[in-house]
Amino acid sequence: MRRLSVLVLFFGLAYPPIMSPRPFAPRRQQPQIDTGTNRGFLGVKIAVPEFQVAAADPKADALTATFNKVLWDDLDYSGVLTLISRSFYPLGKFANPGDIRVEDWTTPAVDGQFIAFGNTRVSGGRISVEARLWDLKNAQNQEAIGKRYGSEDTEDGARLLAHEFADAIVELIGGGIRGIAQTKIAYVSDRSGAKEIYVMDYDGNGSYPLTSYRSTALTPVWSPDGEKIAFTRMRTGAVDIEIISRVDRRSYPFQKAGGTTTTPAWSPDGSQLAFATSRDGSDTEIYVGDWNGKNLHRLTVSKSVDISPAWNPKTRKEIAFVSDRSGSAQIYIMDAEGTNVQRIIDEGGTAVNPAWSPDGQRIAFAWQKSRTSYFDIYVHDLAKGKNVQLTQDLGNNERPTWAPNGRNLAFESTRSGSTQIYSMLADGTKIRQLTQTGKNTGPAWSLYLEH
Repeated sequence: MRRLSVLVLFFGLAYPPIMSPRPFAPRRQQPQIDTGTNRGFLGVKIAVPEFQVAAADPKADALTATFNKVLWDDLDYSGVLTLISRSFYPLGKFANPGDIRVEDWTTPAVDGQFIAFGNTRVSGGRISVEARLWDLKNAQNQEAIGKRYGSEDTEDGARLLAHEFADAIVELIGGGIRGIAQTKIAYVSDRSGAKEIYVMDYDGNGSYPLTSYRSTALTPVWSPDGEKIAFTRMRTGAVDIEIISRVDRRSYPFQKAGGTTTTPAWSPDGSQLAFATSRDGSDTEIYVGDWNGKNLHRLTVSKSVDISPAWNPKTRKEIAFVSDRSGSAQIYIMDAEGTNVQRIIDEGGTAVNPAWSPDGQRIAFAWQKSRTSYFDIYVHDLAKGKNVQLTQDLGNNERPTWAPNGRNLAFESTRSGSTQIYSMLADGTKIRQLTQTGKNTGPAWSLYLEH
């Protein structure tokens, strides 16, 4: 029976239904996402006129349209920029430096601080983008970015170039924090008939299956280097952890712990995994070992279900986890050696799915405050002891995961009638639905991936 309670606690069976960019330092402190505050704040104002095709043809027009849409969406979702509506722009096309009159973009009606503009060219199976970012307030050193990007002349190629330029802009203007447009999200989908691990771009595009076991794969987590994904695999008579390469789908050996073994979590340096296992009895306890499953060390000792460990990525010295030792599932923190266990939520209900922010100062989690309420996403500020609600009673919202910039979160939600993956800014705004097909759960946001 306790094995069943482990699965109920975690898997939710009891839940209710040109040139390189120049070095640049902004003259003013840039706004950051401060969870629970600054709702509706204005970021740096940027104009983004549509890039123009150097030599028009149907393919170039289509790829340029894709580039323009993706660039706009990436910048709009960055959390540090306010995009000036194109209805305020001066008339004309703005593809080259000679097309830009600074005074037209700094009038009170437009009030731009930056402008991103350029042109595209498709030739010889390639698309190239001449992209510029100008600092409209700096007449002495105006061009912040001037670079030519290139890729194959496909929709994916056009999307990649838009992501690259958007990330460069966000890093430059947003205080040196890298953009997330080239990151990935792993998740679970049943669209093939079985629950498999899938990977998609951060905006929901480019999804593909990573596993094809035709069993049940759950709880994916990325290794810090982005090369491996650990997950739970459920088969007849066994619930174990497996590890797969996200590059070539190669399996890595993981020594079986015995019993029900689930919810892996990578250490920040990638050398270890924490996980829950019932190897020593009917309850699951938190263990840590080498990333290949060897040299295990038990961290928790309680007559309860302890599950869902999550490392503090900043200090590397703390692990959050879920336990029902108080009578209901709650979130606790302990030292990485298993000592100094503390409960962080003291207001009752059911609290699950802890996820540390990249700066180690906050924990996102799913909280059902009463049996008649939905699960919603909250963020707990560890220093202030304050909980901020991000989603508002629109279905069950669970399993939050942080983007590596700390400005965005992804989560699963039933708000549309089926369970899908969504993302939002870390203040709860700009919610976007990322998946559409099948039932999709358990998102895990990658760190920055290199091509």
